[in-house]
Amino acid sequence: MSAFRPVARVATPAGPAALPEEVAVTLVYNGTTQAVMMATPADIEDFALGFTISEGIAPPAEAGEIEVVTHGLGIEARLWLPAAREAALAARRRALVGAVGCGLCGIDSLEAANRALPRLPDGGPVMSVADLHAALAALTTRQPFHDETHAVHAAALWHGGEIVIAREDVGRHNALDKLIGAAARAGIAMGDCAVLVTSRLSVEMIQKTVVAGAPILASVSKPTAHALRLAEGANLTLISTAGGHPVAYCHEARLT
Repeated sequence: MSAFRPVARVATPAGPAALPEEVAVTLVYNGTTQAVMMATPADIEDFALGFTISEGIAPPAEAGEIEVVTHGLGIEARLWLPAAREAALAARRRALVGAVGCGLCGIDSLEAANRALPRLPDGGPVMSVADLHAALAALTTRQPFHDETHAVHAAALWHGGEIVIAREDVGRHNALDKLIGAAARAGIAMGDCAVLVTSRLSVEMIQKTVVAGAPILASVSKPTAHALRLAEGANLTLISTAGGHPVAYCHEARLT
């Protein structure tokens, strides 16, 4: 558990204000630092596991126990991987030190930034337009940090007709990683779910969603052109409600 608080109360010329905190979170595998990200100091175990999954470092069963250690300057999340995973990680080592939500900062090759994605299986969950609107409306009630600060992103998991998990962070990629980790810790198979986010649908959001195995990614914002190309190739249904009308940009059979 982090000793940092996710929301700070500060005095401003306009009066008291609630602002989100962001701290350096170091992800350490087998004693070696893999990444340092600026993140909201909440749900750190979820973040560490989700990053491990979405970056293809290890599946949940091989991530081991997660130890969270708070220092004066930030937080360490320590994980221990099997020898084979450790060797593979060392071979692709990258020092990922980025600004908030900078999902590709520090990647040391164009190949890593454009990593090949698996193709998701056909089928999976189907959402109606009514389901989508209801889920996005429900998400607005699951964002306590946003309600206080109006300065964080959210990611949520839709399963069985309802929002079952929601996570928030100052970084959109971090919020998604926290969601992925929370789902894994809850034993929820993401292949049966849709992911909802409040941010733009950028390349990294598609990459993380596909690697996690979710077949639907929906947002109140639009995708980038390259994100759409990746989603098309990965059999990921990409949905935006920007402008008030849901649009499935690809693999539209999952939206009815």
